[in-house]
Amino acid sequence: MFYTLLLVASFSKSEEQVCSLMGEPEEPQLFKTGDVILGGIFSFQSNWKTVELTYAHRPLPLQCTSFTSNLKSYGVELNAMLFAIEEINNSSDLLPGITLGYMMYDTCGSIARSVRVALALTDVNEETASLSDNPCRGSVPAIIGEASSSPCMAISTVLGPFYIPLVSHFATCACLSNKVRYPSFLRTIPSDYYQSRALAQMVKHFGWTWVGAIRSSDDYGTNGMATFTDTATQLGICLEYSVSFFRTDPSEKIQRIINIIKGSTSRVIVTFLSYTDLEILIDEFAHHNLTGYQWVGTEAWISDSVTATTEGHYILDGSVGLAIPKAEVSGLREFMLDVKPLNSSGEKLFTQFWETAFHCSFKRTKETAGSQKECTGYEDLAGLENSFNDMSLMPIFNNVYKGVYAIAHSLHNILGCGQKCSNTNIKNIHFKTKEGEEVYFNENGDPAAKYDIINWQPKKDGSVEFVTIGLYDASDPFIKYVLHMQVPVSICSGTCDSGTRKVLQKGKPVCCYDCIPCAEGEVSNTTDSITCVRCHPEFWSNERRDDCEKKETEFLSFTEIMGSILTLSSLIGACLTATVAFIFFRHRNTPIVKANNSELSFLLLFSLTLCFLCSLTFIGRPSDWSCMLRHTAFGITFVLCISCVLGKTLAVLMAFKATLPGSNLMKWFGPRRQRIVVLAFTFIQIGICIVWLTANPPYPFKNLRHFKDKIILECALGSPIGFWAVLGYIGLLALLCFILAFLARKLPDNFNEAKFITFSMLIFCAVWMTFIPAYVSSPGKFSVVVEIFAILASSFGLLFCIFFPKCYIILLKPEKNTKKNMMDKKS
Repeated sequence: MFYTLLLVASFSKSEEQVCSLMGEPEEPQLFKTGDVILGGIFSFQSNWKTVELTYAHRPLPLQCTSFTSNLKSYGVELNAMLFAIEEINNSSDLLPGITLGYMMYDTCGSIARSVRVALALTDVNEETASLSDNPCRGSVPAIIGEASSSPCMAISTVLGPFYIPLVSHFATCACLSNKVRYPSFLRTIPSDYYQSRALAQMVKHFGWTWVGAIRSSDDYGTNGMATFTDTATQLGICLEYSVSFFRTDPSEKIQRIINIIKGSTSRVIVTFLSYTDLEILIDEFAHHNLTGYQWVGTEAWISDSVTATTEGHYILDGSVGLAIPKAEVSGLREFMLDVKPLNSSGEKLFTQFWETAFHCSFKRTKETAGSQKECTGYEDLAGLENSFNDMSLMPIFNNVYKGVYAIAHSLHNILGCGQKCSNTNIKNIHFKTKEGEEVYFNENGDPAAKYDIINWQPKKDGSVEFVTIGLYDASDPFIKYVLHMQVPVSICSGTCDSGTRKVLQKGKPVCCYDCIPCAEGEVSNTTDSITCVRCHPEFWSNERRDDCEKKETEFLSFTEIMGSILTLSSLIGACLTATVAFIFFRHRNTPIVKANNSELSFLLLFSLTLCFLCSLTFIGRPSDWSCMLRHTAFGITFVLCISCVLGKTLAVLMAFKATLPGSNLMKWFGPRRQRIVVLAFTFIQIGICIVWLTANPPYPFKNLRHFKDKIILECALGSPIGFWAVLGYIGLLALLCFILAFLARKLPDNFNEAKFITFSMLIFCAVWMTFIPAYVSSPGKFSVVVEIFAILASSFGLLFCIFFPKCYIILLKPEKNTKKNMMDKKS
């Protein structure tokens, strides 16, 4: 779609035509003839008279009233266009031999009037045309204006079919970049698409994640806030509330907005408001003393001197926002101060301005004679202290200035191509102003997006200074620099420290959350983490839950109390066994030692010594060899021990049977056969252990299950079948020995060894029967303690029950240590 500048009759005379107009003509407020007439649509005045429609006659034209808050529109926008046209007409390089004229209309902020004057500019009526030499010359080639987005949307919709470019200097709604709907719209101010995103990034830069929002209820506010909200959401910023306002809203709505702000917890208010809407709100906010909030503003008001001098401006102290970059155009101030109302083409408009600016009247009436002085027309404009000569508005002037020059350069290109072209695309122009600023448009008719970041800093005299604290360039979308300033805090929830994670509060935005400590075994080492990371199985979280520390390794050691007690018990048992062996060796020729095979007694004492000592293999750090040794040594020594006891039990039974007439059993179960029985039973256990160690031997194992913050070093069984086969075989021999000893317990000997063996086997079986459930249910190293205790308890049981009665007789009752006493029958 091309933006064309129609020069239907601007450069050539047409034959005389007769024009007729239906309805009343729309007269411009300012008019000047020229070879090419440019249109201007501005809001010189801020209000209009409301007329009640009776539907009985044609409605009267809209009447604009008051310059009260819009002297800047007259002073900046109007004079900027006049100044640029005068410079171009005096230039010998741009449009040589061609003079530019203008037709400027005042819409006083009314969208309906904006559309009406735009239609008037597309078809100049006969009354206006009679002012020039070319009656019915046709529409203007381009129009400068409007300052607001909604009127520009309405005007562009009307001008679209005519391809008449509308170049706005202050309409920022991103919607106007839609070239399908608004094909002939261009602007010299960046789109709100960039401003909204820049605002969101600036808010994020200052750490404000919990904000409120107020927007104008028009296209500017609605579209701008929509883009801001989308970008803010992507950046993790949440809106507590978003309300709309328009200057014609009733007071009840303003009160509702005030109540929402008072009831909020956010301390930052982001605004997409026009300065006229904001002025009304500020008065009400000041009345309710609504202070203590950080305001974030757009270019619409952040650098507006009128807003900064309103009665309640202190409400906005400390505000930050985006402003059009500063600009300097030489000659502007002198041009503005040279205005003479009585000899200007728009005498009525200039007269209204002059009377408003100097609070005087050219034609005083009886009513105004006492309150107003008479205007002379020669008052000093330089002494005015209002927005008319406020040079802080230079960026707005510069935008109008660049818009006029863009149209002039496009016209110049048309002249340069002669008869080869009938239109030109204004988007394709690229030039530099006299100040060196580049001017060009992208495919959407938008300029490059650059902003100053402005901060309102109150001075001691109560005025406000606009301080540039940063820069933003959309081509490199990051804050360039920010000077030091005290930044308030506005967050829904505080920062979650390391060791915690964020959990959203039910029914609240994502910025509202609780900080929950990480569970045991989980950590988060960054702030505002949304998850906690589980530690490696061999690590555990520290108390702060911000780091994983290696778990403490635990095993039954010789140095701890329990290990020391068991070691001492084992050594005591071995020493006692050795002592008994020594006693038996010293008294080996006595009847009580010789009775029932002393060789088996010494073998039994040797195996008991090994049983006591094998418990030491269960203490200390597990290793491959210790794990294999502890269970196999335990199994073999205990089988050896039980085999000896079983041999002694069988010897007792055989000895009793041998006393019966005709019995020769002792011949078949003598000492040699007893040794064979012991070795045979022991080799069976050795075979079981060899198979176990070959197939799936025990091995060191890190137990991570029983204790969450400790690693238990223990010996895994390897093959559970092998382990229970070893225990089962021991239990089988013990049960057989117990049964045989139980059968021989009442043999009529004065010293019946079977009775003591019965007691010892009873203790042995009781210990190992209670061992099984205790072993299975004991966690970690306590299972090792249970196993050692079972070994020691059963070993002490055998030692005490079998050998201590004999030692008692040997040492304390030697008179009973005779063959006769041993052979006497019980009565």
